[in-house]
Amino acid sequence: MNYSRKVTDEQTGEEYLEVSLSGRRLIDFPLLNKGMAFTDEERRELGLLGLLPPHVSSVEEQIARNYENYKLSTTDLQRFVFLMALQDRNETLFYHLLQLHIREMMPIIYTPVVGAASQMYSHIYRRPRGLYISYNHKSEIKEMLTNAPEQNVSVIVVTDGERVLGLGDLGVGGMGIPVGKLSLYTLCAGIDPATTLPIFLDAGTDNQDLLNDPLYIGWRHKRVRGSEYDDFIEEFVSAVIDQYPNALLQWEDFARHNARRLLDHYRDRLCTFNDDIQGTGAVTLAGLIAAAKATGKTLGDQRIVMFGAGSAATGIAEQIVAAMIAEGLSEKDAVSRLWLIDIGGLVHDGRSDIEEISRPYAQPVEKISEWNAARRDHITLEEVVRNVHPTVLVGTAAQPGAFTEEIIQEMASHVERPIIFPLSNPTSRCEAQPINILQWTRGAAIVATGSPFADVPAAISGTERPRRIAQCNNAYIFPGVGLGVIASAARRVSDGMFIAAARALSDLSPALKDPLAPLFPDLEEIRDVSKHVAIAVAVQAQKEGLAPQSSTEAAISKVESNMWEPKYLRYRYRER
Repeated sequence: MNYSRKVTDEQTGEEYLEVSLSGRRLIDFPLLNKGMAFTDEERRELGLLGLLPPHVSSVEEQIARNYENYKLSTTDLQRFVFLMALQDRNETLFYHLLQLHIREMMPIIYTPVVGAASQMYSHIYRRPRGLYISYNHKSEIKEMLTNAPEQNVSVIVVTDGERVLGLGDLGVGGMGIPVGKLSLYTLCAGIDPATTLPIFLDAGTDNQDLLNDPLYIGWRHKRVRGSEYDDFIEEFVSAVIDQYPNALLQWEDFARHNARRLLDHYRDRLCTFNDDIQGTGAVTLAGLIAAAKATGKTLGDQRIVMFGAGSAATGIAEQIVAAMIAEGLSEKDAVSRLWLIDIGGLVHDGRSDIEEISRPYAQPVEKISEWNAARRDHITLEEVVRNVHPTVLVGTAAQPGAFTEEIIQEMASHVERPIIFPLSNPTSRCEAQPINILQWTRGAAIVATGSPFADVPAAISGTERPRRIAQCNNAYIFPGVGLGVIASAARRVSDGMFIAAARALSDLSPALKDPLAPLFPDLEEIRDVSKHVAIAVAVQAQKEGLAPQSSTEAAISKVESNMWEPKYLRYRYRER
C-alpha cells in the first residue's frame, strides 16, 4: 500500500505530502510519523488532536531529546536496541539523528554491534521489519510478497543467515543483516526507506544452541539442503521477478558453498549482486589501488597474499585480476601475483583438496619446488610470507591473531610500506589489531580493517601524529552501486560496474595527498562518496548497454534526484 504522495504546491512551489492515514494509524506508521513535530494545523486536519502532548517540537528538540536518551544506554547492545526502537517509531528522525552522529552510531547499527545483536536476536526482538519467508511456507511466497508494507520496492536485501559475518549460522538472527544493510542504503546513499525491503529466507538452522533455546523465534528445524534448498530459492527468485521486476536484489551472508553458485545462477535473470563477493571485492580493490598509488606503484606491481580463500577472498581476487588486466597485464600474469591460503594451506595445483571457487587462483606447484617448507601439502601463511615477500597481506579467514608479530615483521623486512588489510568481521575475528601492526612496523604499514578501530597514538605508531585507521567498509561501495543502478534503470549488475565503483572510490582517498592519512574518506562525507560512486556506476551501465542511454549530465541529475533527505515535509490529508 502507498499511503503518501509527494506533491508540489502550484502557487508557492513548496513540496508537501498527501497522506491517506490519520489518527493513531498515522502515528504508528514509522515512515510517516513525525511525533511531536506535527504542527497544530496538521493535528487538526489529520485527527491527531489529543493524541500528542500539546507542545509542537522542532526537529532540533527531537534530536536533542533522543540523543540524550541514547547516551543513557550503558552498553552497545542497549544502544542498538534504542536506535532500532527509534527506527520503528519515526524513520525520518532516525536517519536525521544518524546523519548528525554517523561516526558514533554507524558501528552500532552495523558492524561490529550488529553481530552481537544478531546473536541475541530472539531475545531482543521487539517488532517485525521486512518479510520472514519460511521453507514450510514455500508455496505461499507470492502471497507473502504482496503482504509487504510497501509495494514500490527498489532494493531487496535477502539472507538465509547461514554465515553471518564471521559468526557462522545464526538462523533467524541473520535478519539483523538485511535490516542493517538497508539502513546503510538510506543513510549513505539516500535510498528512500519506503522503497527498501529486508527478507529472511528461513531454511532452518544447524546451530544446536539456537534449536535448544526456548526463546528462538525461527523455524525449529535442521537446515534444508540439496535440491529442496535450491527449489526454495527458485520459488523465491521467481516470485521476486513477478512481483518486483525492476527491483535490485542483494544476496547477503549466504554460506560459501551457496554464495557464489547462487550469484552465478541468477545474475543473468534479474538485477542482482552479492555484497560479500562483489561489494567486499570492490571496496578492497579501491583500498589497494589507493595504497599502491600512495607508495608510487601500480596495482600490477603488487605481490598479494590472501589469508582466506572463501567467497569474500575469491571475490576480491576476481576484481583484482580484472583491474590488473585493465592496466595491461595478461590474465596469467595477474593471477600469478595472487597467493591464496585456505584451511589446507597455500592453494596450489599440486593439491587435490582445493575448492572449486579458489581453483582459478591455484599457483603452479613448480613455483614452490625450491621452498624450504615443512610440508608440501600444507604450506603455512608464515612460509608463504617468507618466500613470496608480499607487498600486500589481506585477511578474510576470521582467525583472530593469525597475523602474528613474526609474520608482520618478516613482511616489513622486505617492503618499505607494507599494505596490510585484516578484514574479518566482527572485531573479535580480526586477524591483527591495527595498533600492533603499526607498532611492529614502526608506523610504516598502510592499514585498513573490516571493523572500526580507534586511532593509534603517535607514540605507538612512531609518527608525528595519531594515525586514523581506515575501515574497508562495504558501505563505501554498495549504497552507491544501488543508487547508480536505480538512477540509471540498469537491467543487470556487471563486474564492470563494480570495477568502476572501486576506481571512483579510490580517486577520493585522502592518502593520495597525505601519506599518514587513512585510505578512505571520513564517514561524514559518505553521501558525497556514494553520489560519486553512483555516477560512475550509472555511466558504466550505459557504456555496457545495460541501461538506457543519456548524457553524463542527465545521469548526474538522475542520481541527485533519487537521493532522499531525512526531513519533514508538510502533510495534507487525502481520501484513498
